[in-house]
Amino acid sequence: MSEPTYLSLQNLTKAFRSIPAVRNVWLDILVGERISLLGPSGCGKSTTCS
Repeated sequence: MSEPTYLSLQNLTKAFRSIPAVRNVWLDILVGERISLLGPSGCGKSTTCS
C-alpha cells in the first residue's frame, strides 16, 4: 500500500513575461515527509513554493 500524497506538483511551469523561471517541475511529497529545495540564487526555489 502506498503512502498518501500530501502535495503533488505536475508539470509546474511559471514564466515572467517571456522568461521562464520554472519549467516542467514534477514533485510528490508524502504525508510526514520534510523536504528542502536547494540551488543557487535565481534558480526558481521561491517561485516554485509560491
